[in-house]
Amino acid sequence: MRAKIVDDILFLHHEDVPPYKKGGSMVRNSYFWALRSIAGRANRDRDWEYEAEIWPALQRMLISFSESGYLGLSETILEFPLDQGELPAVLRPVSTWQTELPDEPEDELYESGSRTI
Repeated sequence: MRAKIVDDILFLHHEDVPPYKKGGSMVRNSYFWALRSIAGRANRDRDWEYEAEIWPALQRMLISFSESGYLGLSETILEFPLDQGELPAVLRPVSTWQTELPDEPEDELYESGSRTI
């Protein structure tokens, strides 16, 4: 999942968060609700936001769902842009760097509400 940290807020790109599907996989839907339940903001068509104090819980959740074997790494690993800087220690076990540059300018990649991050 594409991620970025700005001012101690972790943003997950809204296109990468797992969708809830009525009648879909129980594990995938549970993952959706678990991620949503600890998010500071989780609005449709907007990036999901996680405050720094939630990161330990997020890390444990991502590891747990990853170890279940039902979800792929792309769904349980946070993918940061190369210019993110040093990652917080708590997120390192569940993080990697983006391997490709985005097609669109980075400033427009993560939007939250009316502000561009």
